[in-house]
Amino acid sequence: MTRISDISRISASNYTYELPADRIAAYPLRERDRSKLLVCRNDKIMASVFERIDEFLEPGSMMVLNNTKVVQARLEFFKKTGARIEVFCLHPLHPEKDVQLALGKSSPVTWQCLVGNAKKWKDEKLTLRLPGTNIVLKAEKGPRVNEDFSITFSWEPTHKSFGEVLALAGQTPLPPYITRKAEEGDKTRYQTVFARDEGSVAAPTAGLHFTPAVFEKLKKKGIKPEYVTLHVGAGTFKPVSAKTIGEHQMHSEQFVVQKEFLQSLLRLDRKLISVGTTSMRTLESLYWAGAQILKQEPSEDEPVLKIGQWLPYEWEKPSPDVKKALGALLQWMEKTRQDFIRGETSLIIVPGYRFKMVDVLVTNFHQPGSTLLLLVAAFAGENWRKAYRFALENGFRFLSYGDSCLFFRQ
Repeated sequence: MTRISDISRISASNYTYELPADRIAAYPLRERDRSKLLVCRNDKIMASVFERIDEFLEPGSMMVLNNTKVVQARLEFFKKTGARIEVFCLHPLHPEKDVQLALGKSSPVTWQCLVGNAKKWKDEKLTLRLPGTNIVLKAEKGPRVNEDFSITFSWEPTHKSFGEVLALAGQTPLPPYITRKAEEGDKTRYQTVFARDEGSVAAPTAGLHFTPAVFEKLKKKGIKPEYVTLHVGAGTFKPVSAKTIGEHQMHSEQFVVQKEFLQSLLRLDRKLISVGTTSMRTLESLYWAGAQILKQEPSEDEPVLKIGQWLPYEWEKPSPDVKKALGALLQWMEKTRQDFIRGETSLIIVPGYRFKMVDVLVTNFHQPGSTLLLLVAAFAGENWRKAYRFALENGFRFLSYGDSCLFFRQ
């Protein structure tokens, strides 16, 4: 197992590549499942089409997808002077910190937000009147929270939930490398067809390629889809600015997993396929949650399981068997009478990490030098370089609205 002393020598600059701006997909394809699919197994790389992904997967495998739903988290206010202030909702602060519960709260609420043009926003309340409705949304800037601000939102009529208000007033939070303004079509296309639980400010983009037709093909092959929920934060786009990975502060994200899903995992005797890096982090975090319970069982009133950034690399003893770890997690849920668990993970997966859960990864192409690319490099080994070179030489489209990859664990 790679330890922190080894990680301190890993530099993100060793996991980068030249990405021309014209290879970043600004728009999705008209048909989701017509995106290209790069298949990388051992040292062999080939190109296919996503609608044929079933042909490369083992019958009877379990496929895990992230069913989080993107919130219309980007709000645009204008001062009386005409100055534009953009507010990007990141995390709830008050009266509820759980993102799903926070979206159901009525006026007022306080969130941690990115603020564009913050220098021009002094002490005044900003007002946004929604055309064609009787909704009036107000925002008041509070103290800084790290590099962001606490913003208190209030609105009328007050009985509406904050989630309802955002759905009407907000814009799709496209990632920063898509430089165009969000359009109406993005509300549908920057969302998976299986999205269910609101809470993300970025899409789990590996899932964007799936269609009912693809699921039907997978079903015929006995590949059962299962769902976890990890709410993707804006931190997923946070670049590694530190010289070494050991100095990088990994962002934390909330996840929710149902008891029935853990039971299915324990019964699994075939390959486990993760759709996306978010599903991957959730699955690996579940193992470490169980390992922690075996080490020291949390109190029965502990509402959240927390997986620290360095937990796997600080582990002193031999790590437990997967079934034993998952069994301990399930037993704890039964003991505490929980039908689902909420957790927070800051787990960072870098080259040298020993995967416990996942055998196959479906993912998009990621930014140079990002933690997401480091995860892919950890999973695929040095084949990631060949794969990305192949993609650049063969017209693949990159990043959130781009094409897809299928990696088999090295």
